Amino acid sequence: MVSPGILLVDKPAGLTSHDVVARARRAFGTRKIGHAGTLDPMATGLLVLGIEGATRLLTYVVGADKTYEATIRLGQTTGTDDADGDILTRASADTWAAVTKERIADGISSLTGVISQVPSSVSAIKVDGRRAYDRVRAGEEVVLAARQVTVSRFEMLTRRDGDGVVDLDVVVDCSSGTYIRSLARDLGAELGVGGHLTALRRTRVGDFDVTDAVGIDDLDGAPLLSPAQAAARVLQPLDVTADDARDLRHGKRLAGQASRLDGALAAAIDDEGMLVGVVEKRGADLKSAMNMPEAVR
Repeated sequence: MVSPGILLVDKPAGLTSHDVVARARRAFGTRKIGHAGTLDPMATGLLVLGIEGATRLLTYVVGADKTYEATIRLGQTTGTDDADGDILTRASADTWAAVTKERIADGISSLTGVISQVPSSVSAIKVDGRRAYDRVRAGEEVVLAARQVTVSRFEMLTRRDGDGVVDLDVVVDCSSGTYIRSLARDLGAELGVGGHLTALRRTRVGDFDVTDAVGIDDLDGAPLLSPAQAAARVLQPLDVTADDARDLRHGKRLAGQASRLDGALAAAIDDEGMLVGVVEKRGADLKSAMNMPEAVR
């Protein structure tokens, strides 16, 4: 029997997130594997996989803040806002005169904080039940609605000037749902020269870091985080007694214990170190928001 757990994988370029899941299914001999947050084929870095009963935890991982390292190319736009698309426009020589170091810094600053962002039309967002990128590939024109996201850090690390282009290596800390391709596109638009993404690497998802991930060729026998270990990284850990654990599994509330939670949710961990599930406040009480299967705690 396959043990439940969370697997951290360092995805290489050229594979889809589904490709990684498929390889993990073969390595672990189970189909019950999912991931928390898609990475484009061009992107590399951290992919968080849930195995067996731990797939129930992915709901709580998806919304975690993330860190990306990226390269933004100014001076060109593409149909996909990244290097996988055809080049649509190139900045003329005279437009570069106004693109000073100060204007680049101001453009980055304007895209930092709580911002309104229009996702790329080739994103995985569903429009009337179909992925936006599928509609674009079918020749449809797709314009997605703007959404509010938080970019807590948008920092330029290095700048490289090329022939008619400028490449910026950047690091971004952001809320879930932020599109780094859109940051590249919008920075280029702000500067009047266009922009797109040429490299993207996800290095962090919440408290999970790519330095702890295994490579795609090392999935066989790869170590897993137990459900309790993983849940304690995502949520406040909450120790519960054997009696409380039994009550939670039977759908009963823990009377008068809501004050033990700092936030809205917590990971209930029993006296054997097993994850009972996720609890939430309900008035002065705690109740189960999600219970782990008891056989695979």
